[in-house]
Amino acid sequence: MNQPVHLPSNNTPQRIGQGTAVEQSRAAAEVQAAVVVAQQCPRNIQSAVAEMRESCKQQGLAERAFFRYSRGGQTITGASVHLARELARVWGNVQYGLVEMRRDDDYGQSEMQAFAWDVQTNSRNSSTFIVPHRRDTKNGPKQLTDMRDIYETNANNGARRVREAIFAILPPWFVEEAKDLCNQTLRDGGGKPLAQRVADAIKTFEGIGITVDRIENRFDRSSDKWTEHDVVQLGVIFKSIQRGEVTAEDEFPAPRVSADELTGGKTDKPAVTPAP
Repeated sequence: MNQPVHLPSNNTPQRIGQGTAVEQSRAAAEVQAAVVVAQQCPRNIQSAVAEMRESCKQQGLAERAFFRYSRGGQTITGASVHLARELARVWGNVQYGLVEMRRDDDYGQSEMQAFAWDVQTNSRNSSTFIVPHRRDTKNGPKQLTDMRDIYETNANNGARRVREAIFAILPPWFVEEAKDLCNQTLRDGGGKPLAQRVADAIKTFEGIGITVDRIENRFDRSSDKWTEHDVVQLGVIFKSIQRGEVTAEDEFPAPRVSADELTGGKTDKPAVTPAP
């Protein structure tokens, strides 16, 4: 007698609950309403540009507008997700987000989607990607099992995709002007004289154990010859160290100590007495 064959379940629900059905209907209605509102209340480009310029004059935004990290012996820099979100806000009629579409604990990965959508022009950019539940360390990859660690890893990986999605739908000239204005705000330094800003930067790094000689070695010049650009770069580096994107040791490696410096120039060889 033939036995029934049981196919493996794909864990896909065969029905949806009332709450899920209501949420699906609400989401569809919300999308439709967003398009209607965007068409009825189109953005004012002049107002958006004026608000962008005002935002980029703020020191708080300028200090978070750029990221910096090391990869393969090179330093990667660019506009941050914080600047992207602010530009999306002032441009108006833009929706963006990050969705965890599926989590697979057996394979240790999450399937994510990042998107940005200009509901007025119907310009949309999205990307679907896999985030492994692991973190790279100096001792090799570390598998993540804690829910908070997985959430933070997904959010950090997703933030980069959200940033690129937003920049993909915004006008390039709008983004470039914002970056130039943020750089100008960083150079101005809130109206402080350059000498005071240099002193403040040195004191800030001394607070995390980085001496001025290590900073001078990195710039290959003494602190009295630092420029406004150098101080701006130090501010970006410090913020990146605080966020864990780079380490102080990678950015400011400690000078190597030679054998002569350790022994004070002395050796263990006995002194040679000249022949009479």
